[in-house]
This record gives sequence, structure tokens and C-alpha cells, in this order.
Amino acid sequence: MSSHRQSRKRRYITWGVAGAAVVAGAGIAAQTSMAATTWPAQKTFTGRAFDTCTAPSLAAMKAWNTGFYGAAAVYIGGKNRGCNQPNLTASWVKSVSAVGWNLIPLYVGSQPSCGSGGSVKISASTAASVGKSEADDAVSKAAALGMKAGSPIYLDMEAYDTTNTSCNNAVLTYVRAFDKELRAKTYRAGYYGFTSSSAKAIANATDKTDLPGNLWYALWDKQNTTTADWPFGSTQYTGHSRAHQYMVNSKETRGGYTITVDRDAWDAPVAITG
Repeated sequence: MSSHRQSRKRRYITWGVAGAAVVAGAGIAAQTSMAATTWPAQKTFTGRAFDTCTAPSLAAMKAWNTGFYGAAAVYIGGKNRGCNQPNLTASWVKSVSAVGWNLIPLYVGSQPSCGSGGSVKISASTAASVGKSEADDAVSKAAALGMKAGSPIYLDMEAYDTTNTSCNNAVLTYVRAFDKELRAKTYRAGYYGFTSSSAKAIANATDKTDLPGNLWYALWDKQNTTTADWPFGSTQYTGHSRAHQYMVNSKETRGGYTITVDRDAWDAPVAITG
């Protein structure tokens, strides 16, 4: 992701070593242990999105509303969120949504003990309880911003050593607890991770119970696609459940506002704000 927790230099070291529509029920089949029997219709966006560390000003978002991007990821909370968010308020969410932007809620929770991301780490002994409590916090943060039940929350998990069995098991325990609690509160479970580690651990897990139903994979190959370079099983995360971060640290100027962003190909749920 953008430099919200790590320097850009450290990000690359970590990497080296380790059209909107509302559709009823899309992506639900990919998710297990759904707590609710009746869910709000999923809001899906298919197109180009961006993520950046600090949510831009309302004026910048209006200037950037040129049609090139249709969605923006925002860091709604988490102990390892690295940037202040002076613009990210319920009023901002309402205003940018009215302009036509789709929003992607991203939560930076506890990070793997065998990874370099974040200062607050996942402990095997508390992974389940912390996953649940951080999911409660994520839902609270999303709701306070006007992101309603039925919205997705994407859990940001940075790169880590997946060959470290105890560490990997702790991460999966944390993720399962986080996702199960999201669904108990009628929020959809999404996940951001690297194809070389954190996303691979989810996609390749034998037991899919309580794992996220929407996968946002980091593969910086500059291909604006969620299919041509999809690195996992072809039957996984179908039905508007994929996103791809394909380019990072792109300095772009639109309408007089210059922002450094990461580019994403999006075909997955976005927040319900109306």
C-alpha cells in the first residue's frame, strides 16, 4: 500500500523478500459462516480505483472526478494505520459519494510477528480475541463514517514469512476471528495482501472457514486486470470478488491537484453510503 506504515524503501524490501452497480447477493457464495440470513444488496464497482495514504481533500476529490478513476480506498482505522486522516469524516464521505465516488474501506489491524509491517503484532495466544475486538473497532469506524451494513471492510495484511508455521497459523486465526465478527455485524469481509505471501496464505489455505470472501491482491505488474494475471485457482473469488493493486507510487496531477497514488483494477464490493 502507500507509505502508511513503512517507508517506500522498506516496502520494496518487504516485497522482494517475502462502473458501479448494486447486485443482490454477488460474492456471498464465496464467503463462509455468514451470520445473517438476509443481507443488504451488495454494491459492486468494476473499473479503476486508487489508494493513497491520506484521504484527499474534498476539493481534490472533485477535481479528480474525471472518469479515469471511479473508486478510492480510504484507511478507516486500525492500530497500524500510519497516516492522519484530517479529511476523513462522515461529511466528507457523504460529499464525495454525492459527487459520484465509490469508497473502499481499508482497516490496518495487527500485523504478523514474522513480518516487517506495523508495530502492533499478532500474538498466537491472543490472535482470536484480538481479531474479534479489532473487527468490532473496524465496524464502529465504518459506521461512524456513514458506511452502512452490507459494506465491505478490507483487512490490510502486509507481507510476511508464510513458511513460519506458527506465525502463519496465528495470522489465519486472527483473520478468521476478524471476518467472523464482521459478518456477525453484517459487514462483508475483504482482504488486502501480497501474492507472494499474505494473499497466497489466504487463497491456498485448505480450510476456507471464515476466510474473506473478497481478495485484493498486490502484484505490481502494471496490468490493469483482475483476470489475466490472477495467480490463484481460476474458480476462486469469482462473481465480483477480486481487486488488483497493479502499480504503486504513481504521482499524478488532475484538475490542478497532485497526489501520489497506487492504482487498482477493481471488480469487487465497495461501501454502501447512500
